[in-house]
Amino acid sequence: MDDVLVERAQFIVDKLSVVPDTARLLIAIAGVPASGKTTFATRLVQRVNALLAQSEPQAILVGLDGWHLTRAQLDAMDDPKLAHDRRGIHWTFDAPAYVDFVARLRSTTTPAIDHDPAVIYAPFFDHALKDPTPDAVVVKPAHRIVVVEGLYTMLDIHPWRHAAAQMDERWWVDIDPVRAKTRLVKRHVQTGVAKDMDEAVWRAENNDEDNGRFISRSLFDVTYTVQSIDDPAYST
Repeated sequence: MDDVLVERAQFIVDKLSVVPDTARLLIAIAGVPASGKTTFATRLVQRVNALLAQSEPQAILVGLDGWHLTRAQLDAMDDPKLAHDRRGIHWTFDAPAYVDFVARLRSTTTPAIDHDPAVIYAPFFDHALKDPTPDAVVVKPAHRIVVVEGLYTMLDIHPWRHAAAQMDERWWVDIDPVRAKTRLVKRHVQTGVAKDMDEAVWRAENNDEDNGRFISRSLFDVTYTVQSIDDPAYST
C-alpha cells in the first residue's frame, strides 16, 4: 500500500493547489473494521505534510471514534446491554454532532488576513478511558487539509450522508472479509476489547462483521478505492 499512499499524497497536494485560499480540502477515508484505514490515513497525513514542507502542518487527521457515545450515555438507553454489546454500530455514535463538525469545517474560511480566525475542536476517543475526550483535537486555520477517518464517514443514511456530501474526496479501503476477520479477532484480544479468543470471535461475528456489511451496502459516492494488502503495518 506504500506505493498507493505516495501517489494519493501527491494527488492531495496537487488538488490543494487549486483550492481557494479561503477553503479547506476535506477527505473521508472509510472501510470495514480492520481494513487498514486508520494506519493508511495516519501515514497519508504524515506524507502530505512532508511534501508540503511548511513550518506548521497543513494536514490534520480526525478520527470518527471521537464521536462515540459515552458509556454513561449507553447506560441510559432503553436496552443498555444491547447498546454496550453493539458499541461501534452507527447508532452508538453522536451523528448530529459529527455532521455539525463537518459543516463547520466546510463553512469556516481561513484567509491569511484574518487576525482572529476560528479554531474548530473535535473529540478524541481515549482507549484507556474507553470514552471520548471532548475538544482534544484542534483544527487550526492553517489546517487546509482535513482527513476524517472512520467507519461511517461515507455512510449514505440520515444524517450521516450530510457529512459525506461535504467531502471533496471519499476513499474506501477494500479488504477480503476473511482477512478482515482474522485481523479483528487478533486485535480484540491484544487490545483487551475481548478477554479471550472465544469472546473476540463472538464480537467479530456478531458486531463488527454486521457493521462492515451494512457500511459496504450503504456507501455515498466513493471517489477512490484503496486495495488493502496483507501487510502487518496496515492492520488497523
